[in-house]
Amino acid sequence: MSFWGYHLILNARSCLGSTIRSKHNIHDFTTTLVKKIDMVPYGPPQIVMFGTGNKCGYTLVQLIETSNICAHFVEETDDMYLDVFSCKNFDPDVVKKIVAKSFQPASMDTKMVVRDASFRME
Repeated sequence: MSFWGYHLILNARSCLGSTIRSKHNIHDFTTTLVKKIDMVPYGPPQIVMFGTGNKCGYTLVQLIETSNICAHFVEETDDMYLDVFSCKNFDPDVVKKIVAKSFQPASMDTKMVVRDASFRME
């Protein structure tokens, strides 16, 4: 059975603080990730300091020809929330390795979801 898309949801806890506060590091992560999961970027990544109070941190949006990569980095807790969505399949283990190398989280949880509009969510 074929699906419309593949969606990786990744939560990374207690990352090395300097890594999530570095726009340059987030840019390098994005460039590496796109290349290693064999995607084609659609323009440069948008990396913007965003949010207020305990929600403050960089937000990343990278359009790819097959959909998008989005992340938010929470400075208060040093956590990272990443979504990779693509109609082209990719290896979630590669994503986890790049996150581990780029942000050095204490732990990560992931969920891979196949997406198809004909499925009913309950």
